[in-house]
Amino acid sequence: MNTGQVEALRTLLASSGWLERTRYFGRALRARSRTPNGLLIVGTPTFEPWHIAAHLEDESRYAGVPELAPVLIRWAPPSDAPPHLRVGIDRIERAGRAETLLIVGSDTAPDALLERVADARKAGAAIFALDRGDDRLDSLAHESLAVRPAVDPVSFDGAQHLVSMAVGAADPAGSRCAVSGRGDSLPVDSWPGGSSRLGNVRDRLTRLLNAVSGSLDT
Repeated sequence: MNTGQVEALRTLLASSGWLERTRYFGRALRARSRTPNGLLIVGTPTFEPWHIAAHLEDESRYAGVPELAPVLIRWAPPSDAPPHLRVGIDRIERAGRAETLLIVGSDTAPDALLERVADARKAGAAIFALDRGDDRLDSLAHESLAVRPAVDPVSFDGAQHLVSMAVGAADPAGSRCAVSGRGDSLPVDSWPGGSSRLGNVRDRLTRLLNAVSGSLDT
């Protein structure tokens, strides 16, 4: 990535407000995730959030914050999968005050998921949602971030990059997030579709530019 590309990316995001939105969401998620194996990530039955789970695993290692290492919850995990890849949907039923549930979906959350999310919220879990404009899911979330197709100048993939990078970044002194204080992870190279490293800053910026500059409805 050259200087011109970096500047173009900064200009695009600065004028759109997405840097601020993803930074706020990511910092709130980090502030709430204080329990080992307490950051739970789930998608919809047709969308498994491998991408952001892999990046959060990397960011937790870079930042030296193991509490950010995610537990991926799956709708139909194979019985012969490794332990960290066969955490089933019933895990949400055990979520409580010490845990954070992040729902990431490129399609609408079904009733079966919404019911579980509502129960987890009643049990005291913090609810975060990253979606494409799912009003019912967002109404259950303490914090939500919607990436609306053909409207927002960032792709769904790009938003996941921005959020995971914001989670890994240290909070400036005195910063506050709206949600605060209220297992099963392995190195990211064992996740399907994951890599063991995001690489150096240039590699990470290049990946981010490619993601953000993808088609708006990606």
